Amino acid sequence: MPFEVWFAFLLAAAVVIAIPGPTNLVVVAYTLRRGRRAGLTTVLGVLPGIATTMMLSFAGLGALLAASAEVFTAVKWAGAAYLIYLGVRQWRAAAAPAELPGSNDGPGADDRDAQGRMLRDAFLVTLLNPKGIIFFSAFFPQFLDPGRPVLPQMALLGATFLLLVLPINSAYAMMAGALRSRLAAAAWRRLLNRIGGALLIGAGLFTLTLRRS
Repeated sequence: MPFEVWFAFLLAAAVVIAIPGPTNLVVVAYTLRRGRRAGLTTVLGVLPGIATTMMLSFAGLGALLAASAEVFTAVKWAGAAYLIYLGVRQWRAAAAPAELPGSNDGPGADDRDAQGRMLRDAFLVTLLNPKGIIFFSAFFPQFLDPGRPVLPQMALLGATFLLLVLPINSAYAMMAGALRSRLAAAAWRRLLNRIGGALLIGAGLFTLTLRRS
């Protein structure tokens, strides 16, 4: 792949990833609720979600979602329902300590359970975004040279996209963590939980408005 084509993809992908969406909001919400460490853990769940979304898109699911209103609607409602569920759960959560339990003494059972939930939630929110699957089907081919082997080009673009996801979403976690660290009182923590919950509920309601076009 010519360097200028790859670099154009790099810039375009960075802009797309940086635009706030359900995935970024999950990272922010968990950071506001549990701290910077939790937000960075959530980012690790985003990566396999995006990788799976890419593979499903390349396997033809993106074209199916674009062509079938029924399949698109089913995935859309599943994704919206999960976002709203996460939002309600966060809204009702009690004020958490500065970081996850066991952050100073090594991961305990509760710590591992919480991390597992965060990884699962980030993965599912990323996967259950029908626009994401359609996006990859439409976005990647614009940078492919049909005169060259397609698979190595797809692998390069996919790896580039994933490598960009890590620092950009981590930046979201760091910024949300900086805000949280300034608001140590329990009342502020409850407010942050509700802000994070409202963001997720709003993302779920927005997902319901998505259309295939």
